[in-house]
Amino acid sequence: MIPLATTEATLLASYHRGSQLINAMGGCSTAVLEDSITRVPAFSFKSISDALVFKEWLITKESYFKEIVKSSSNYAKLIKLKYNIEANHLYLFCEYFTQDASGQNMVTIATQQIFEYILENTPVTIEYAFVESNMSGDKKASALSLASNRGKKVSAEIILDDEMIKKYLHTDAKTMQKYWQMSALGAVMSGAIGVQGHYANALCALFIATGQDVACVAEASVGITRFELKDDNSLYASVTLPNLIVGTVGGGTQLSSQASALEILKLPKQNSAKAFSEIAASLVLAGELSIIGSLCANDFTKAHKKRAR
Repeated sequence: MIPLATTEATLLASYHRGSQLINAMGGCSTAVLEDSITRVPAFSFKSISDALVFKEWLITKESYFKEIVKSSSNYAKLIKLKYNIEANHLYLFCEYFTQDASGQNMVTIATQQIFEYILENTPVTIEYAFVESNMSGDKKASALSLASNRGKKVSAEIILDDEMIKKYLHTDAKTMQKYWQMSALGAVMSGAIGVQGHYANALCALFIATGQDVACVAEASVGITRFELKDDNSLYASVTLPNLIVGTVGGGTQLSSQASALEILKLPKQNSAKAFSEIAASLVLAGELSIIGSLCANDFTKAHKKRAR
């Protein structure tokens, strides 16, 4: 059982159908591949050489920054620092692990403390600086987050028998693979970040129902759907979402309706946010299978007409 909050009846029917197909095949496989969240403060200097001296100093302070974060939060952990220098500007990637919290506010507070220490102790003059440089990818689609991750990077996969595709989706594996190939080219030509059908539909409905930060769908809906026709005419299908900003504690998850919705998912006590992200990826996979099946069977428009009211 997966709770969804939406006013679109066709969406519910579609995800139900995709889930039925996945269950009929015995389920899908999922994996959390990465788990971290970033804040990226930026600093401006008089010269490139000052920026390089500043970077070398930051490297020597990484262990101390980890202690600052440890003393300020019971949950956040600074994993590592990364650097991007553009002339006399330095962008400092602060990468954190936030356990079962989505961690947006948590890492902002931790980064602020690091930021203030830097301003007070810098060995070179900083002309100006900001605690967030708009490079973290927060609440926006970006090529950087597609290539790496922000939040939980999760994949889900399944191999579908051609007969089961015909039974549940009224099309076949070969046609679905052809559609995916053409739609992937369409995404490239349109300049889309990633290749996917409608991740946002599943994520918006799930996020609202379970008290997530819905604005994070802007980045969470970036991803890659992939279909491959196998030698036995079965279909390998996968989805990869590199930016799932989700949590099971804090924020809107504490509201009564949203807390009840989370209980429906029967999450484990340990690593519940990771389990939640795997469910989200499975739901997205169900939606991709169903919508592409509908387009291949040419009943996409009919379904929307039938269930519009």
